[in-house]
Amino acid sequence: MGGKERDRGALKSALVVAGGLALAWVTMETAFKPWLDRLRTSVARSDPATDPDDADETAAAAPYKAEDSKDMDDAAYAEEDMKVLERVQAPE
Repeated sequence: MGGKERDRGALKSALVVAGGLALAWVTMETAFKPWLDRLRTSVARSDPATDPDDADETAAAAPYKAEDSKDMDDAAYAEEDMKVLERVQAPE
């Protein structure tokens, strides 16, 4: 009889741990959704055949064009980034 109760306890512990991990994953996905979406979008756009270190500096310094964006969320992020840059670069 002790073996069955021990097995139930182990199963219960495993379910609690699995439930906790699932809850933690959902919480992290929800909390960091904007950044994760941007990261996933940039990874999807990246070309593994090109080396970013070999890119021309002028191309890297070119401003982001929101009209090239396929997703309105990207345009909103770009606009917000530009506002932050203006605030940082503005003389006080």
